[in-house]
Amino acid sequence: MSKAYVAMSGGVDSSVAALLTQRAGYTVSGVTLALHNEKQGVCGSESDARDAAAVCDRLGVPHQVWEAKKEFRACVMDPFAESYLNARTPNPCIRCNRHLKFGYLLEKALEEGAEKVVTGHYARVEQDSVTGRWLLKKGLNPQKDQSYVLYSLTQHQLSHLLFPLGELDKEQVRAMAEKAGFPNSQKPDSQDICFVPDGAYAKFIWDYTGHTPEVGDFIDVDGCILGQHGGIECYTIGQRKGIGLSGAHPYYVVEKNAARNTVMLGEDEDLWRDELIADDLNWIAFAALTEPVRCAARTRYHQPETPCTVYPEGERVRVVFDAPVRAITPGQAVVFYDGDIVLGGGEIIR
Repeated sequence: MSKAYVAMSGGVDSSVAALLTQRAGYTVSGVTLALHNEKQGVCGSESDARDAAAVCDRLGVPHQVWEAKKEFRACVMDPFAESYLNARTPNPCIRCNRHLKFGYLLEKALEEGAEKVVTGHYARVEQDSVTGRWLLKKGLNPQKDQSYVLYSLTQHQLSHLLFPLGELDKEQVRAMAEKAGFPNSQKPDSQDICFVPDGAYAKFIWDYTGHTPEVGDFIDVDGCILGQHGGIECYTIGQRKGIGLSGAHPYYVVEKNAARNTVMLGEDEDLWRDELIADDLNWIAFAALTEPVRCAARTRYHQPETPCTVYPEGERVRVVFDAPVRAITPGQAVVFYDGDIVLGGGEIIR
């Protein structure tokens, strides 16, 4: 039988992915990555490793914990802090998928003889019968679709991946887990960044890097000073709460400038843009973008798609939307879709 390693976070999704992989006839081994020093209740923690081990015991399959703290720090935590300090807002889950789950874990699993690596993502992988390219598709349940955080997958990676939950919804998955007697069948989904479980991103950055917050100016869209901010890393585009200024209208964070250490505030109408520039591109449905393409794009995880035209500009792309998009944020991903097919994506730089 073919050998499959299942990346198990301790949650219900990866547990049911292991169950379905076993039912599909694979010889299953569970693997949990130890990513950081959090003890309880978040992806990569000690408690999640114990939950994954309990599920594997229930399935009668082996479970391993692979130490990956050094890799996680270098590939996820360091860039997270650096990005915030440079006025960007990163998505660390995308980097973790790219470098840890489908980088470190996949390659180590293949070295140990696995043919497939399995995760509990709600997405689908298919091979195009005409071009032979591996395609990434949305999960069939729009509310659970996770294709946005998987846009960086390569052809090599896609050829070795299984996403057994791609055609299911969460209620079905929990019902399967409960029927199988999994102790985590009703475990809540993780909501926060695993290494900042309290959501205090700025404090994490200060403690992690030793950076001292640099007070700077809040400015309006005309450049007039409105007050002072407590550090550029405390804010993100579109933010309304926690600004600490009052005016004739609600203030929103419209723009951040690391070189000038300024945070621009404006009204909601100032957040809407019809263009962006992205780099660090990865294309899935084709090898490279050589001419403009019509498609739809998301600039945030669960944001509705907006029709657009993507223009190649060397190592970057310029994306022109048919209608303005709210709170386009440098550091976030823009992901391109043709129906349910992920064409590719990149990182927004402006």
